[in-house]
Amino acid sequence: MDDLKQFDQIASRAAELKQALGEVIVGQEDIVQTLLVAMFCQGHSLVVGVPGLAKTLLVRTLAEAMDLTFRRIQFTPDLMPSDILGTELLQEDPATGRRELRFIHGPIFAQMILADEINRTPPKTQAALLEAMAERQVTVAGQTLHLEEPFVVVATQNPIEQEGTYPLPEAQLDRFMFSLWMDYPSRQEEIRIVSQMHRIASHRIGHVFTCEELLTISRLIKQMPVSEHVVSYAVDLVRHTRPDDASAWPAARKYIAWGAGPRAGQCLIQGACALAAMEGQPTPGCDHVKRVAQAVLRHRVVVNYAATGENITARHIVNDLLAIVKQPQY
Repeated sequence: MDDLKQFDQIASRAAELKQALGEVIVGQEDIVQTLLVAMFCQGHSLVVGVPGLAKTLLVRTLAEAMDLTFRRIQFTPDLMPSDILGTELLQEDPATGRRELRFIHGPIFAQMILADEINRTPPKTQAALLEAMAERQVTVAGQTLHLEEPFVVVATQNPIEQEGTYPLPEAQLDRFMFSLWMDYPSRQEEIRIVSQMHRIASHRIGHVFTCEELLTISRLIKQMPVSEHVVSYAVDLVRHTRPDDASAWPAARKYIAWGAGPRAGQCLIQGACALAAMEGQPTPGCDHVKRVAQAVLRHRVVVNYAATGENITARHIVNDLLAIVKQPQY
């Protein structure tokens, strides 16, 4: 009975959290909503946007609202894996004079990590995050150390600066549950941002959630029942992105080099469950899958040269895909 009561409270608690975030983050409702979906699933997110759109402020405020330990890692070309994971240092015990190696924890040992401008660091350092994001653990000096739950990585990326950047490999992109595009605010929102900049910069919303509450919500969402036709719709969306699949649509064969893998289908269902719970629904529908599909699929679809030549992006392809793939009848 306690689980049912807590499940019924997810929608109201999510609304409280969004309202609190709205006191600091002006506009960007879709980004906030999708980022909360990822948080409730303990999924990682990649936020793409030009500088100055409050990406860092959003992540820091979200960590504060959920009472999570927060670390910001500024990715630079000279960043080393040990700067993220930690390193062993030779230290002397003042009492005994004995020297021994001690492991100094890196910033990865936090519950919420902001990987700022993740594409500015070389692949060797980017790869240091792979094990942590997939297994919630790190291996250093032959020892495997588990990370505290929840563990969520939110990475930011600047789409307009290409010099001195290293594109994320597909294997790492697939570790992100969502890829979010953060656009410019509207005129009225920008007026509010500029006129209230001092209040926004100094405002603190405090703890709206607790860490235990977030873990409970995540557990309840994982237990949500999902209808077979909803799973079929998610699988159909994913399989239509694969140019070599028998069910692929003609445009996929023409414009897509590589399609999404099975993890995309899992993320579609997880995201749909969280979105349904936040709206007070006991189970997700195909519409919930459709609403998270763009964030799940666009970074997992690799377009070919033909698409690049015609200025067709993965975002365009996913939009067309959502229009042609029919929802199964219940």
